[in-house]
Amino acid sequence: MLSRRHRIADGDDYRLTVRRGARAGADGMTVSALLHEDFSTPTRFGFIITKRVGVAVVRNRMRRRLKAITAGMLEEVPTGVDVIIRVHPEAVALDFAALEAGARSAIARAVKRAERENRRRRSDRPAVLSTSTPTSGAEPNRA
Repeated sequence: MLSRRHRIADGDDYRLTVRRGARAGADGMTVSALLHEDFSTPTRFGFIITKRVGVAVVRNRMRRRLKAITAGMLEEVPTGVDVIIRVHPEAVALDFAALEAGARSAIARAVKRAERENRRRRSDRPAVLSTSTPTSGAEPNRA
């Protein structure tokens, strides 16, 4: 089972991850992953399962299955990552093995995309501010 420290509970964290996170899709689900600047925070998972998926019994079964799948993935996903899994109605027809395979591949792809975007954002920022003024005091040629 997924412990409390590995679950996203705050609505602001859900919104931030879904809006800014990298996405990947699989059969019956969409996964969003967001890397934090602080890598010491634990990996956290959240689930969005709307009433369109089914009645409460079906939604809770999906949540329990996804919690079991993500609890097994805690060692594979790096720390400092928030992952949101949005379940679509088609996921109800999947058996556990298909659900697990889809979730694992989508989470891996979303985390990889988030890492790539994080590296790109960091490389855009200059590490040291450099001045481009000439040291000789002469004006550069402007043609």
